[in-house]
Amino acid sequence: MKKKQSGFMAILSKVLQMIPAPVWLLISFVLAMCLWTMLSIIPATSRAFPNVFVTIEGLMKMVERGVFWQDLSSSLISVFLGYGLGFIIALPVAILMAWYLPVRNIIEPWIQFIRNIPPLAYVPLIVICAGVGRRPQVIVITIACFLIMCVTIYQGVINVDETLIKAARVLGADDKVIFVRVISPATLPFILTAVRLGASDGMRVVIASGLKGGERVVTRGVTAVRLAETSGVVPEGHSHNH
Repeated sequence: MKKKQSGFMAILSKVLQMIPAPVWLLISFVLAMCLWTMLSIIPATSRAFPNVFVTIEGLMKMVERGVFWQDLSSSLISVFLGYGLGFIIALPVAILMAWYLPVRNIIEPWIQFIRNIPPLAYVPLIVICAGVGRRPQVIVITIACFLIMCVTIYQGVINVDETLIKAARVLGADDKVIFVRVISPATLPFILTAVRLGASDGMRVVIASGLKGGERVVTRGVTAVRLAETSGVVPEGHSHNH
């Protein structure tokens, strides 16, 4: 009996390994849609999860009116601006922190303290200082991207093998040559990781900030469709007047 079960499991494992990745992605999507449909039927969760077909219908109407593309472009502009500013600031700050001890002792405690606070917690203060519109949204995204990218790049620079740096100094290399020939190649994987994490945090912040007042973003359109579905009326025009 045990031999039959082990043989069956071996065959099943081989069959599952033969399934290509796109098929698994399709299966995952179908299961997610089934779960969404079930949650839209249950009374306790139906308000938070509207019917799939009603949502798709509302989304198609937004696309026909051109509102969806306006919201999407506005969201992407905010993400790219905040993401770019965050990377431009994070790269030199992280290198200076890792390379110069006084800079590290002054800046690192504040970065470690601030990074434990969710970026969205700064929204009220930033709105008071910068007003409403795109500017506070870009500032929040910049803070989120800067923190995660700065810490990641800093860890990459600080973990460079000291033997390589000492060997370069023995051969007469100055700080500039060491940075170009030693630090940069060794830190590149961490920089790429920081780029990926920063993009993820930027998108997460812009999606969450879309649930608040301010510049037009895609999630505000989704929220409008969700609220309209509960009343049975698809929003007309879906206007954003600020």
